[in-house]
Amino acid sequence: MKALTKQRLFWPVVALLVLLLGDLIASPSFFKIELRDVHLYGNVIDILKNGAPLILIAIGMTLVIATRGIDLSVGAVVAISGALACLWISDNPDGVGTTLIAFGLALGLSLLLGVWNGWLVAALGIQPIIATLILMVAGRGIAQLISDGQIITVNSHSFEWIGSGYLFTLPGAILIALAVFVLASVLVRRSALGLLVEAVGGNPEASRLAGLRSARLTWLVYVFCALCAGIAGLMISANVHSADANHAGLFIELDAILAVVVGGTQLTGGRFSLGGSVIGALLIQTLTTTVNALGIPPESIMLFKAIVVLVVCLLLSPAFRRKFRRRRSPQAGPSAATPAPEKVEVTA
Repeated sequence: MKALTKQRLFWPVVALLVLLLGDLIASPSFFKIELRDVHLYGNVIDILKNGAPLILIAIGMTLVIATRGIDLSVGAVVAISGALACLWISDNPDGVGTTLIAFGLALGLSLLLGVWNGWLVAALGIQPIIATLILMVAGRGIAQLISDGQIITVNSHSFEWIGSGYLFTLPGAILIALAVFVLASVLVRRSALGLLVEAVGGNPEASRLAGLRSARLTWLVYVFCALCAGIAGLMISANVHSADANHAGLFIELDAILAVVVGGTQLTGGRFSLGGSVIGALLIQTLTTTVNALGIPPESIMLFKAIVVLVVCLLLSPAFRRKFRRRRSPQAGPSAATPAPEKVEVTA
């Protein structure tokens, strides 16, 4: 059992199960799933569908944090991607071709934004938090310029699928997020890419002396993170049939960072866990769904997130667990059965 508690995913999984158990006790119908029109509906399905954008961004954020970086611009990239796609669809006839072009434009611009972040961090050596803060601030302005400060409403069945469509009775959004997770896991765990990322994040100077092209690798992870944010932006806009430059993806960068930290990846870089980040994203989305399902005022969502994240982070902390075990175990005093050592006098 002691070895099990040391596993990286143990406490995030326990926290998620405890939260789901609390939902079951508070509302026995929380896990009720219905099949209507060959589609599955229910709170669990809503968690998967609404959590897909956060899962995508958490996957990209994990690799960025593994290189000792951070990306605060993912929320802005979400807004830009959704605004550009909705603008193109609203100005052109509805059809699959129009939707594919919109996807291409939105994801292409997201890649360019990732190249910009990577250039600032890897080529110019600017601190990641400052480099991505630039796009975080400017990105909202770019999204507002694209949408002309208005909420762009679209009515396209082919575009709606990525956010609210279904495939094999499951939401298409979670299937896309699952495909990205599998692809990223294969690339970083079935090749040397994952070891290179951990080497760059664990000791950048040693990796440079070993001949690793750390700048190119750092550039790559920022591009991948922006691509994930671009796909998430398409999902969010398609789910609500509109693009809101002011509120789309607002604070999602903070949720993604929390998901990564809850999943066991340290902000100091090095070893990372994509599976842990997915569990952390599901935990945060379950919190949101729980608050809505139980009728708790939505203003308290941030407070619930903070409490749960604090508890999980404390459980993940080896120092906290050692102090907790030390307080629980009785202090061992001198045994009465053990005689005190006798003094031996030595005479010349």
